[in-house]
Formats: sequence, C-alpha cells, structure tokens
Amino acid sequence: MGKLEKPTAESFGSRRKLLFIPLILSAPQPEPELLEKVLKYWDEVDAQIANLESKLGPVKQVYHELIPAGGEEGCKAIEELSSSTYQIVQARLDKGAAIQGIEDVDSLTEFMDWSRCLAVGLQNQKVVARVLESYSEARARRNQTIARKIDETLKEGDVGILLMREGHELQFPPDIEVFYVAPPRLDEIKRWVREREEQLQAQFDKESRRQSEGDGQPDNSLHSPG
Repeated sequence: MGKLEKPTAESFGSRRKLLFIPLILSAPQPEPELLEKVLKYWDEVDAQIANLESKLGPVKQVYHELIPAGGEEGCKAIEELSSSTYQIVQARLDKGAAIQGIEDVDSLTEFMDWSRCLAVGLQNQKVVARVLESYSEARARRNQTIARKIDETLKEGDVGILLMREGHELQFPPDIEVFYVAPPRLDEIKRWVREREEQLQAQFDKESRRQSEGDGQPDNSLHSPG
C-alpha cells in the first residue's frame, strides 16, 4: 500500500500525511469476548490518533471505506455502518475535519458482487478463473478511484485518516507519507478470530466424521420385529 513509516521529527514538515487505520467491523451480534476486544481496540486507536495529532497537527480530512459521499450524508452513513468508527470520526469533525467520499458506487458494487461470487464456493475451474479475473479488475478500478480521490482532496500539509480493511493493496503518490495506526490489540483480535475459526473447523470435522461413521452402520429402525 505504499510507504508505512513511523513518524520522525524531521518528517513532519509540509508533506501530506495519511494515517491508515485497519477497519474492524463487528458482526450484528458478536460474541461478548470479541466485542470487548473490538471496543478496546477503538479506544486505543483513538488514543494513538490523538498522540499523532500532537506531533503532526490536527486531522483535516477523513476517508472511510464503503462511504461514497462526504459531508453530512457521509457522516450519517458512517454512523449507520459502525458506531465505533463514528465516534472516531465525529471527534475529528468537532475539531474542524471534513469527510470526503472515496467510493464510486458503481465500482464498489461491482467489486462487492464479484466478491460474493467467489465466496459461494464455485466448482468449475473455468468459471472460477473468469470470476477471479473480473474480481481482480474490479478491485484494481476501485483502488484507483480511492487513491485518486484521496490525492485530489488531501492538500499540502494536511493530515488525513483512512479507515479501511487491511489487504487492499492501495498505492499512493510518493509525496503522501502513510502512517500505520495499529495498537497491539489488533494482533490480539486476529489471534482470537483465528483460534475461533480453528475451533469451529475442528467441531465441523468431528461432526462430519460422526455422521460418516453413522451412515456406515446398518439402520434397523425400519425392520419390524420377527
């Protein structure tokens, strides 16, 4: 995604600066243990942003994945999407920051639809290859749109924040310094999710073996006595 640097005093000049914040969206009804970790994560993110602002200057521009509109419309969309990120954003808006829409609706919906196609578990390799190619092309177009809109709105000397999921492969102009904001809690959440997935997979495998072994046994329930 371009340069990810730790802030140093000599790099604080008039260059454009973008704070990249890994976006974590909770499920509608997350497990209490995970929800607690996510809430603490956002508290730590807020503290790290404030610390960087004390060195770099206040945030002027706010960019949020999945949000195509700026201003009040964008603020409302963020509130509906995630109360945690809304609090992060609103705190910056109260100090004079502005929300900039970074998504093109057509590019975003195309990317999401191809993502859903890949998620359904396709079987034919020709279909998989074609869907994967279309997905990659849509992803590239979406990334180009996001990077272009950030480049157009992040002015010289500005500090911006970008809330977006990891693994996006965005590329920024060389004059934008990107700072990765990720408290230790992020690794804790990733580890929890990975271990939970392993537990669920183990339970699924165990149940599959049990059912398979049960299918191999004679079923006497249909035989009448005598």
